[in-house]
Amino acid sequence: MTQMTDSLIVVPMLRDRFPDLLDNYGYLFRAGDRVMCIDAARAAPLHAAAQARGWMITDILLTHHHPDHVDGVADLVALTGAKVWGHSADAHRLPYLDHGISAGQTIDIGGATARVWDVSGHTIGHIAYIFDGIAFTGDSLMAAGCGRLFEGTAEQMHESLSQFADLPDDTLIASGHEYTQTNLAFALSLEPDHPALISRKTEVDALRSEGQPSVPSTLGTERRTNPFLRVHDSALKDATGTTGQSDALTFAAVRRAKDAF
Repeated sequence: MTQMTDSLIVVPMLRDRFPDLLDNYGYLFRAGDRVMCIDAARAAPLHAAAQARGWMITDILLTHHHPDHVDGVADLVALTGAKVWGHSADAHRLPYLDHGISAGQTIDIGGATARVWDVSGHTIGHIAYIFDGIAFTGDSLMAAGCGRLFEGTAEQMHESLSQFADLPDDTLIASGHEYTQTNLAFALSLEPDHPALISRKTEVDALRSEGQPSVPSTLGTERRTNPFLRVHDSALKDATGTTGQSDALTFAAVRRAKDAF
């Protein structure tokens, strides 16, 4: 478990019966007298991390309905009485939903405001929570990658990720999985001589060798090294055989290549 700031904690998800880690992360984010948990694959690690700091989880913010993001919700609600937030359009797939919210809405929790973005692609109804300086992106924009397209299309995901263009470089991208090494390996298969990719791989390998998470990353880092944010780049278009084609078509080509990697 790694403390990133006084208010943001990254919590690895332990398996119930095995000593190894899932590749999921949950986050604890404190604002005023409220403690938010973003996604909940397991209740126990999140509850323990909060208790260790004298915190009580008051709110659970769900990005999407997949079991590895919601399986711990029932137990966490039972332990804490926390209220559950999520996309109202996905209410039939989100457990214990108290606050149904919509894309375009702004929410206030403990004095911290977040814009709610629809980032469909990985699933339909996937949302991201955009606080000042921190974006909780679930399985949409990820460290050096993006989520696999289970329900949406490449065009939808490209449109979803295009929303991040207006955020500053120092925005933390708090995504939901430890996929960074695999994502960088894929990116390097397209551009093996890219200096920023080589440098980031070295940094991430060092973190992981010490058991440290590679997330959150920064949006500036993603802009330099995430192929799904670089589909406008001529080198990446050349690497995917989409020179002269639209960025959306390049995005689709990168996603197909990643799926086959």
